[in-house]
Amino acid sequence: AVARRLLDSVGVPGVTIEQVQGKMTDHYDPRNKILRLSEDVYNSSSLAALAIVAHEAGHAIQDRIRYPFLVMRTAFVPVASTGSRLGGILLMGGFVLAMFTGSAFGYTIAWVGLILYGAAFLFTVITLPVEYDASRRAIKLLRANGMVNESEVGGAKKVLDAAALTYVAAMAAALMNILYWASLLGGRRD
Repeated sequence: AVARRLLDSVGVPGVTIEQVQGKMTDHYDPRNKILRLSEDVYNSSSLAALAIVAHEAGHAIQDRIRYPFLVMRTAFVPVASTGSRLGGILLMGGFVLAMFTGSAFGYTIAWVGLILYGAAFLFTVITLPVEYDASRRAIKLLRANGMVNESEVGGAKKVLDAAALTYVAAMAAALMNILYWASLLGGRRD
């Protein structure tokens, strides 16, 4: 009910709202125009749940206005997914081949894997502005619809900032992984 009210308040029709299983499984699917909320969020009226619902509604608004970073991220999902899966396999396989055989071909495969794995890192970079913008929109939505008072805005911002920091951490971890593997591959002796 809250998600529908928020979406209707800004004229975003045609978005289906679904309850999904799991914890922290809340997301907006721009390809299918579905806002999915975890059981805990869907069935709660807590400040944290309101902030999460509003954040996901923020993604639906981004989709409606064709927010450039969301458009890029959505288009980049298949590349990042393939890069993450295939890149890891090639990286590890090439590295093991090089270590056991001394083969330059193994190192080449590993470097190709690392480049593909870099696509996953690029995805995390593109994701940051999308998430911060959705959180900014969430606070505006909650205020405009009278769902939070001024004393609750700080709490809502804390929830959204904590969620955003998970994306920063993912980006940092991906970068460190790439740098680690690049140093291993770059430090090899021919």
